[in-house]
Amino acid sequence: MQASSTHPDFPDLRRVGIHPDFWYPVARSSSLKRGRALAVTFAGDPIVVVRGESGSLFALADRCAHRQLPLHLGVVRGEQLQCAYHGWCYAESGRLARVPYLADGGKMPAAARGVRNYPCREAYGLIFVFPGTPELAELSQLPAIPEWGTPDYRTMYFERTLKCHYTFMHENLMDMNHQFLHRSLMGSIQPVMLNHRTGTNWTEAQYRFEGGKQHVGADLLVMGGKSGESAVDRDYELMTIRTLYPHQELTVFRAHSEIPAIRLWASYVPLDQEQRTNKSFGILMVRRPKTPLILRAAWPVIGYFARSVFEQDRMAVEAEQRAWDEQGGDRNAEISPVLLELRKVLALCGVPIEPAHGREFAGAEEAPPVLRNASRGGAAR
Repeated sequence: MQASSTHPDFPDLRRVGIHPDFWYPVARSSSLKRGRALAVTFAGDPIVVVRGESGSLFALADRCAHRQLPLHLGVVRGEQLQCAYHGWCYAESGRLARVPYLADGGKMPAAARGVRNYPCREAYGLIFVFPGTPELAELSQLPAIPEWGTPDYRTMYFERTLKCHYTFMHENLMDMNHQFLHRSLMGSIQPVMLNHRTGTNWTEAQYRFEGGKQHVGADLLVMGGKSGESAVDRDYELMTIRTLYPHQELTVFRAHSEIPAIRLWASYVPLDQEQRTNKSFGILMVRRPKTPLILRAAWPVIGYFARSVFEQDRMAVEAEQRAWDEQGGDRNAEISPVLLELRKVLALCGVPIEPAHGREFAGAEEAPPVLRNASRGGAAR
């Protein structure tokens, strides 16, 4: 694996794959009704998520063991999935349960094998799968989002496909110095970093903001962050951004308050095998003010503001990916101390990207020491 041209002791981050031994969101819960199947993807692996007629979920490799037809084209029969081609039926475990044209009670042929089962869970209005070693799923916890589902917060979901490596998304959110990109929305607001910290599998930065007028949507986001019971000696709004591998979160506190005014949880799931495209999932939780009707009236404005910021970020990160593609590697001259720490965490926790169709990446070299010992079971927690 090639090293970065600007940091030769570390790998080119866009050649680092996301570690599969974690829970990843793949779809909104609302997108999968009872008795239906849904095609999703993780790093080039096709997966079908099924909601049985009882409402239970399971996930399988999206290829029939018989003739490789995508199983999401099939029919849900109770708690089984029947392939649309020859009617082979698969149980939740992926085991082949029935071949309809075999005589009743007939012995299943040895070639009639099942398909891979992916551990699958539902939480926070999302469907999660565990794409790594199945035995590790029970040892790995779902991300903690304590504000979700509480009456104090209202929730907005985001789901977008972006044409960039997932690490560009981590860097974009962590680096509040890019607010100049959002000058049409944020006006003259300027970020000031207060501190940053890092560990083996996490990086955190805290910012306060100075400046004048900003988009009304930004003001509305924090309208519910005041609380006399939580007063602290701080006369500025505080933003904390944290990457806890492999997910990311942003929290804003109003001045004199230690209760989150907003909380954003985000996850970036690679879609293709080379991981140059990702599906970004976001859960935005906005604290309700004492007069709840105000938030209801402001909700469309908040949504417009959040989507506008995201579209500006999309333009930037997709341009970064195109530059990487055109130049054949990382030419970024990064100087931010928190981003340099973040890049180390992403490199150490990731794994080498597996070659597409058995071929190595063009120009790929031996992995530098920071990744050479990484394995699917060895990422820091």
